[in-house]
Order: sequence, then C-alpha cells, then structure tokens
Amino acid sequence: MKRLACAVITSAFLGACATAPGPAGDSAPPAVNNDAPGSDRYSLQQDTAPEEPRDVSRLPEPVPKKEPRSRYGNPQSYSVWGKTYQVLPQADGYVAEGKASWYGQKFHGHRTSSGEPFDMYQFTAAHRSLPLPTYARVTNLDNGKSLVVRVNDRGPFHEDRIIDLSWAAAVRLGIEQSGTGRVRVEAISSQQQPDGPSSTVPTAVRAALDSPPPSAANDNASAKTDTADNGASKGGSLFLQAGAFSDRTS
Repeated sequence: MKRLACAVITSAFLGACATAPGPAGDSAPPAVNNDAPGSDRYSLQQDTAPEEPRDVSRLPEPVPKKEPRSRYGNPQSYSVWGKTYQVLPQADGYVAEGKASWYGQKFHGHRTSSGEPFDMYQFTAAHRSLPLPTYARVTNLDNGKSLVVRVNDRGPFHEDRIIDLSWAAAVRLGIEQSGTGRVRVEAISSQQQPDGPSSTVPTAVRAALDSPPPSAANDNASAKTDTADNGASKGGSLFLQAGAFSDRTS
C-alpha cells in the first residue's frame, strides 16, 4: 500500500480544523482516538483489513431517515491540494459512476469529518461533496451487488475515485480483495426517507462528540496555506482524516 500523504501534509490538514472548544467537561468516548494532531496519530503505517474479520453477510443495511446536517464537515467549500470542492446544498438527484476504494483498520476509531468515530464494521462511506450525513445506494457494476451506506466522511481525494467505502461495505459489495471497483452511487432523496431520530450515533457518543475535533491551531499556524481551507467562514468547519489523501488499499 503506497501512501501518498507525507507527515507535513498530514499535520497541515489536521491543524486546519481548529474550532471553538466545547462545553467544559466534554470528552471523547473510548471508541474515538483523540491523539494530538501532528503526533503519530495512527498506530498503523499502512491500512489493512481487520486482524479478525467479522462476518458482515447478515449485518443489516442502514435504514435511511431524515437527519439534520452534521455540525462538522459541511462548509460551503473547502480546498485540498489547491483544488476547491463544493459541498452540495442537498443530495437529492445525485447519481455518479466511477471507482470506489475502501478504508479499514488504520482509521478505525478515529474521527471522521462529521466528528463521528469511524467504524469499519458499519456500512459507511466518505464522499467529497455530498452533505454529511447522506444515505446512498452503492452498486457494484461488475457483479450487480448493491448496498445502502451512510456517508459521514470526506474523501477520497484521488481524482479517479468517487467514494471511499468502509471495510464492511467493501466486503459486502465484493471489492475488498481487489481494493477498488466500478460502482454507481445514487443518493437516496429526502422524500424517500421516513422520519426518524435526528442521529444514528448512540446518545453517549453523540454527547461526547459535541466537542469539536482536536485542534492544533497554535502548533500549525504556519501551515495555513491554500492546500486546506476549512471553510469556517462559509458556514461550517471541516476535519479531514489524513487517510483521505492517501492510497488506502493499493
């Protein structure tokens, strides 16, 4: 697995997500790794499948429901490596075909762009422009397998890829072994979603996540370049995992 992101870029992006501190006493749940940005944030150098893979063949798909936009991860626009991406005002009508990749063990338990912990055993995904969260149906164009995923992260930032799937989603769709696969991504419109709770995050986790993702504003002030604009002045902050810029599976 060749990594395309270097330590300097990693610290720059992690430092670009500075936000105001949350209420006193807020702390991250054990499932969330809160290592300080700029440190060796990930314990693994390369991404892998879990050491003890679980059977996801009977794992229920996410049930689409109306949810408010995430507090984090939804600026109007943001820039990565000099390219600006626009976050869609709504997901309705979005359909795209292209290459999907996946991410797993290395990022398990770390915060996603929405602030939720990444769980490689759930059917989730990362996307560059869909609002967070969005429910989408992903179909493997080579074998016809289809799955509903909940998009709660940003990436991938490889121009030849349109979505990054969790390990579990990649297994269910049959692209884990190959690392990538041709897929169709179709957003499930709000009209198709039944009313439901405002979030799928457990209450204890949701309360802890009211505090913003870790910040390194002081340590990384010199890293504020056009390579990472968190869009805070445009109506939201953005936290990008270092893995969003790397080749996770090939």
